[in-house]
Amino acid sequence: MQVIDSIEGLRKARKAITGRVGVVPTMGALHEGHLTLARQARADNDTVIATIFVNPTQFAPNEDFNAYPRDLARDLAMLETLGVDVVFTPTPALMYPPNFQTFVKVDQVTQGLEGDLRPNHFRGVATVVSKLFNLTQPDVAYFGQKDAQQVVVIRRMVADLNFPLEVAVIPTVREADGLAMSSRNVYLTPEQRAAAGVIYRALVAAAQAYDEGERTPANLRAVARNVLKTEAQAEIEYVAVNDPSTLIGVHEPAEQPLLLSMAVQIGRPRLLDNCLLPWSLNNRDGLTATLGV
Repeated sequence: MQVIDSIEGLRKARKAITGRVGVVPTMGALHEGHLTLARQARADNDTVIATIFVNPTQFAPNEDFNAYPRDLARDLAMLETLGVDVVFTPTPALMYPPNFQTFVKVDQVTQGLEGDLRPNHFRGVATVVSKLFNLTQPDVAYFGQKDAQQVVVIRRMVADLNFPLEVAVIPTVREADGLAMSSRNVYLTPEQRAAAGVIYRALVAAAQAYDEGERTPANLRAVARNVLKTEAQAEIEYVAVNDPSTLIGVHEPAEQPLLLSMAVQIGRPRLLDNCLLPWSLNNRDGLTATLGV
């Protein structure tokens, strides 16, 4: 496995690669969710490139950029075990040199949900991902369902800027109690970690209501909220129902697929989760066909 920390080195390595290339962009602090993306990339492609970069431009001043968990040696060992061929590990100074002034801004699908609560977050995401796509030139890029709005933003950017690649959406990987795996889960105390299982239970309850015929978004949101309210430590930031392609809020009964999203703070971390309704769409084919353009 090649570990490369320079743009020149990555371009040289990429020029020597032939065949189908998959890229797995990460911010490190790898968990089973990331590893699932890497395994899928390994199964689908001749060469797998992973990137590890904690991107400062997607963090607000009051967020946890400096405290974000980092363990490069551990991450590299895990990726090597999975057969990843190349890992790109740039520094912020490399990705954003002095006088850097070009950013990628995606408009409509960055509004609402996380976009309302984290100004400029998706500008940072779109900018760094576009740079990584330019550097790695993949045929397929792998992203997880857990960050559903991010997936929609990236797919919109890929379509609008004519990147010659496919965005594969891989289902959320969960702990035994359903909690979506996240690098920020390490912030949870044991008591908070036990409480966090309520988020998955809220998704499942809403999905069951949908499967039983409920189509009114306000009622679906209420089902999820009522479950979340059973946990005293859960502070609800939002529960939303949106069109999974455009992310426009859905307020009237609808038969088309829906995206149910929520953000819940338990202790220090904000925990994000979502599912497509009907629940049967929460697989790679259903997500890739439904989430985003």
